[in-house]
Amino acid sequence: MTTTDLTASQADAKPAPDKREPGRRRVLGAGKQLHAGPVTYVVLTLFALVSLAPLVWTAIAASRNNARLAQSPPPLWFGGNLFTNLQAAWDQAGLGTAMVNSTIVAGTITVGTVVFSTLAGFAFAKLRFKFSGLLLLLTIGTMMIPPQLAVVPLYLWMSDLGWSNQLQTVILPTLVSAFGTFFMRQYLLQALPSELIEAARVDGANSLRVVWHVVFPAARPAMAVLGLLTFVMAWNDFLWPIIALNQQEPTVQVALNALGTGYIPDQAVIMAGALLGTLPLLIAFLLFGKQIVGGIMQGAIKG
Repeated sequence: MTTTDLTASQADAKPAPDKREPGRRRVLGAGKQLHAGPVTYVVLTLFALVSLAPLVWTAIAASRNNARLAQSPPPLWFGGNLFTNLQAAWDQAGLGTAMVNSTIVAGTITVGTVVFSTLAGFAFAKLRFKFSGLLLLLTIGTMMIPPQLAVVPLYLWMSDLGWSNQLQTVILPTLVSAFGTFFMRQYLLQALPSELIEAARVDGANSLRVVWHVVFPAARPAMAVLGLLTFVMAWNDFLWPIIALNQQEPTVQVALNALGTGYIPDQAVIMAGALLGTLPLLIAFLLFGKQIVGGIMQGAIKG
């Protein structure tokens, strides 16, 4: 076959041009990404603005004085009293001690909830034992009980232990979460193949090694999400800490409650305190948000 004939045969083998309608979208090949249209950006921008509006308003109110906040219309831009109000809120509420206490409480609750919920979720998802269905039903049933009903017996129990006005009073009752257990169980049912556990058993791994080397790596994306949700809830918890703690050893939310006292509460200082109490959550999300989202996407791809 000559070079001319080879070229002609290659030309004949070329695929026919795409004759689909111009409005019909092509199917993307592997490795290509979808591009958002202008409507998507507009909707996301609106959602971002609505979500940021309370935080921006808190910062604006914290930068004004009480007299300006009482006027109508309210201020729509920042004033010059932000750092003065932040310093006043820090001193009046004793936020230095409160920040340390909240970090200890929220961090301990987060670690305990993530570890215990993962272990319990793995047991309900992959292990076979008597009354597992009944125990899971009872665990889920505790989520239907209003937490206000447990305040009185829980306070009496902590008083009998001699833990009144101590941080362990806030930490101990929330180290285990029914929601976290159910959440991890549902995730591990799909993300952790039973064959992987059996392979680890065949290789001679005991239960501790299976949990450490198989369960925890597979559950890492869900653990990150549960940890973030638990930390936010523990940091913002107010009902039980205000009952169990005093102003000598407060958490941030208990300390901020002291800013609302007085004949005429200073709303600007209160807003400054609320802004200080929110900043650690924002910093934590900025530092670990990418890892959390990356873990979620990694778990979704593996699933």
